[in-house]
Amino acid sequence: MSNVIPKAAESHERPISPPAARGSAAAAAPEPTTAHPTAKARQYISFSFYKIMPEFRRLAKDIQAQQLHDLVNLVKANDPTKMLLVVYSCVGTRPDVDIMFWKISYDLDQLQHFSAAINRLPIGGYLTTPYSYLAQSKRSTYVDKIDPAHDDTRTSIVPGKRKYNFVYPFVKTRDWYLLSKQTRQGVMDEHIMVGNKYPSVKLNTTYSFGIDDQEFVVAFETDQPGDFLDLVQELRETEGSRFTLRDTPIFTCVQTPIEMLVNELAGI
Repeated sequence: MSNVIPKAAESHERPISPPAARGSAAAAAPEPTTAHPTAKARQYISFSFYKIMPEFRRLAKDIQAQQLHDLVNLVKANDPTKMLLVVYSCVGTRPDVDIMFWKISYDLDQLQHFSAAINRLPIGGYLTTPYSYLAQSKRSTYVDKIDPAHDDTRTSIVPGKRKYNFVYPFVKTRDWYLLSKQTRQGVMDEHIMVGNKYPSVKLNTTYSFGIDDQEFVVAFETDQPGDFLDLVQELRETEGSRFTLRDTPIFTCVQTPIEMLVNELAGI
């Protein structure tokens, strides 16, 4: 199985640092990218999906080119020490979205600033946001008995190492939370065992309790889409599947440099 990291993803491996207190002198100057976050710090994670309106393609080609050029410049100007940003194309994989921006920061303001900057661009008038999910990183309440150290990595997500990203919101039934923790751990043991059979698929579980409509947003990164398909099919046969209330819509996202993505959008 291939684990080749796309060149476009290399810049996303630099870790971001937790922000200093708002208004402090340290907050004005970001810490070096080699700094490691504290154990208690949690990342804010945003999955923002955009759809370009048909009216945009009816504009003159030079206007399309300029507006898309402005979007490219905005993406390329992102400071990875403040916010990690990975660009994905959903062109051809779903009819209702074209772009997915995966944004990660220790400061919620950074996620908002980027969205606001898109709104201010001329192309913002031709973009809709059919879906947008907000979550945080958090250590799992369940123990991975096969790889206990895996739980500690969930508080700091480093995205973009694989070409494909399968994203969906996830909600469990209320009956799940009424089970004893010991019973839930037993069910999750089976779930974890199945997941570990597919090492080519990296699971990123993020948590949305109280900050968005869903309870979780999961993002599965892989270079082998077939492995993800087989994983999901096998998980349907586990005990935990009966406690799934909702796990749609599902987005198949392909990591794509922003310069290539704009050509997919308008062919200029």
